[in-house]
Amino acid sequence: MGDPNVKGSPMNESTIKIRLMKTDDFDAVVGIDEKVLKASRPEYYEMKFEKLFKSKDYLPTSLVAEEEDGTVVGFVMGVLYMGEYGIFQEEATLDTIGVDPHCQHKGIGEQLINEFLDHLKALGVQKISTLVDRNDSKLMHFFNKNQFSPSKTIISLERSL
Repeated sequence: MGDPNVKGSPMNESTIKIRLMKTDDFDAVVGIDEKVLKASRPEYYEMKFEKLFKSKDYLPTSLVAEEEDGTVVGFVMGVLYMGEYGIFQEEATLDTIGVDPHCQHKGIGEQLINEFLDHLKALGVQKISTLVDRNDSKLMHFFNKNQFSPSKTIISLERSL
């Protein structure tokens, strides 16, 4: 039987561990993102890792999923800034999630979301938000399955240039 401290479906309990992201995870995260999107975005992740590991006002909230051998197979990244006088904001943002295509549909994304939410709750966060392309039905389904729903207070506005 797997570690009771690691959440997930029974088939993943003994093989997947969720932990805080480290600087060493950069190549794995970029590689997973490239496999999922079929496009390389190292500059995007350089910016995110810079904020994650070098900013004093940025709290560690990003996680990775790894197999027993240490291979990173998924990640979730979010933002929770410290406010005035070190007081935490009650809301956070999930801005990036990825699971290696060979490991999808095994509960790893759900496991990442659950650990991410537990971690944020422990920091005092009461609400989390994310943005999803309206035409991305797979991602919409994933977030709906994980109890995310359309915001009742915020609407995204845009303007073509």
